[in-house]
Amino acid sequence: MKKLLIAGVTVSVAGLAALAAHGGVNSGQVVVPLAPPLPAPTSNTANVALAARADDPLPPPQISAAPVALLYDLGSGRTLYAHNADTPFLPASVTKTMTAFVAFEMLAKGELREDQTFTVSREAWREWHSKGSRMFLSEGSKPTVHDLLMGIMNVSANDGAVVLAEGAGGSVAGWVAKMNDAARRLGMTHSHFGTPNGWMDKGNTYVSANDLVKLASAMLTRYPDYYRRFVGQPGMTWNGITQPNHDPTLGVVPGADGIKTGFTGEAHYNFLGSAQRNGRRLLMVLAGVPTPRERTAAAKALLEWGFSAWEDKPLVAAGTKLASAQVQGGKVGSVDLIAPRDMFATMPAGASAPANLRVIYNGPLVAPIAKGTPVAELEVRLGGAAPVRLPLTAAQEVEKGGVMDRVKFGFARLIS
Repeated sequence: MKKLLIAGVTVSVAGLAALAAHGGVNSGQVVVPLAPPLPAPTSNTANVALAARADDPLPPPQISAAPVALLYDLGSGRTLYAHNADTPFLPASVTKTMTAFVAFEMLAKGELREDQTFTVSREAWREWHSKGSRMFLSEGSKPTVHDLLMGIMNVSANDGAVVLAEGAGGSVAGWVAKMNDAARRLGMTHSHFGTPNGWMDKGNTYVSANDLVKLASAMLTRYPDYYRRFVGQPGMTWNGITQPNHDPTLGVVPGADGIKTGFTGEAHYNFLGSAQRNGRRLLMVLAGVPTPRERTAAAKALLEWGFSAWEDKPLVAAGTKLASAQVQGGKVGSVDLIAPRDMFATMPAGASAPANLRVIYNGPLVAPIAKGTPVAELEVRLGGAAPVRLPLTAAQEVEKGGVMDRVKFGFARLIS
């Protein structure tokens, strides 16, 4: 039997996963308590007992050179540091992270292959063979998707991004439409893309730090193999030219492995970064930093503070069933909700606090539902800290049911 372990207190997942009764077929937010409630303000909250101490973390470093800064713990969903996190800014080449994400989606669906080649068009070569960072593609050459992604993510190839956009999207405009569709699906409400590479476009391309964390989280959790393959490499050689990766943390901060830098004269120096130590991963955004030296110093200081001033306590193991959600219009009447990855509670180092857990989803869910689709959230409250929500996914595929299926499960809900 899988267990939850927080601050030395072990709680049976089977006990926490008991689904509270909730009837009817009308849509609405469903709150599933994860344990028989202890004496507490509401009956919808399951309390996991911890030692009653919640110390403040060590103070964060001074990073006044960054007009925008954010540090986020992926395992717990907790924001550790934020300054202007919803303020839109010009991302410059950090834009290429979305281009890579869309390519990863297409690779996973079989709509692209790594060995697939695209011909460098005359138009792409004329515009980009000498503009900004590039991988020195020649007109008429046929790089593979693998080559292009390596160039885009590790040497910030403007030309590579455009060639990929033309080949995989049919046109740059077609590819940008895919980027904005992905942003919408990821809930990036303060972002818009106008180019595949982040070149200056009169402010049509902009993002926020919180939105970049959503993008990076999706890339890491949905496509970890592609992430390891294409992100955080030391550089690349193409067309006889070797170039280094200018990531300010690679080889500087232990565990750092990406993600993407950006610079233009109007955007200044930006960075979407990540580092992992002992299974714990932090994501970081810096934007508008005046110099590369200040960007490097801020990135190192913020990541080191995140690892030293905070610690993760195991909360839910990957694959743990936490509840079941009602399904309407399916061949079955419910679907199990599981943790898609190991989940943690982040606290100041050496501290502990009361933790309240509950599952929330808009229900009933409507079939069909693909296995692995995020359909619910685990809300975690630690002491007086703001709650965080972590995605829960469908454990099984639910096919759309016929008329008799709908009648059967609808009747069952009415009499339950």
